[in-house]
Amino acid sequence: MSALPQSPHALVTGGGRGIGRAIAAALVDAGATVTVLGRNGATLEEAIKAGAAHFAAVADVSDEASLNAAIKEASARQPIDILIANAGSAESAPFVKSDSALFMRMMDVNFMGVVHAIRAVLPGMKDRPYGRIVAVASTAGLKGYAYVSAYTAAKHAVVGLVRSLALEMAGSNVTVNAVCPGFTDTDLVAGSIENIMKKTRRSREQAIADLARHNPQGRLITPQEVADAVLWLCGEGAGAITGQAIAVAGGEV
Repeated sequence: MSALPQSPHALVTGGGRGIGRAIAAALVDAGATVTVLGRNGATLEEAIKAGAAHFAAVADVSDEASLNAAIKEASARQPIDILIANAGSAESAPFVKSDSALFMRMMDVNFMGVVHAIRAVLPGMKDRPYGRIVAVASTAGLKGYAYVSAYTAAKHAVVGLVRSLALEMAGSNVTVNAVCPGFTDTDLVAGSIENIMKKTRRSREQAIADLARHNPQGRLITPQEVADAVLWLCGEGAGAITGQAIAVAGGEV
């Protein structure tokens, strides 16, 4: 595993649970000072008590003013060297039932939340000797899935942003990448499992198998597997890796 520089400050959005918390914990273990950001202060404090982070910042990534204020406060403690733009949400519906409000919700959280976070940290990061931006996208940023057209469109937008911004930052010490997990064993996917059970009357085991079938390895990805990929991208040895969208999906894409 490529090592981090000495004591970088990492900000992880959506860092209180699931993939975000696993990433935060991995960064702590690697020697980073970690601030987790999210909407639920109690969940963030639980992450700190568990040793998965050092500081918490409460903000909604879709609210640019709130996010800017939280990031400004976190940066005042120590300039931010690593941004993990992980916060996201998923809603499913057939396209003909996906109204404009649903599309806007998916874009506001999954895409504009990434845009807002990057815009807040990049001015201070790009002139520093080291910077890492990693967006947690999805295999839905690399391929299509039925019944999640709004979510898929938003995640495709994240991947496009990463590829373009990486070229703009190529003359600096900042790298910009995305990781694209397949169906991962998190609370977010648990909601999808409940939805499948409700609509199809399948058992929980059958619903999980329905999601796992997308993965050639026949299983759900673990949050730790995603965290390991992110930690590598944040290492000093990954300085030549930028503009990439790395699938963590058992060979799905």
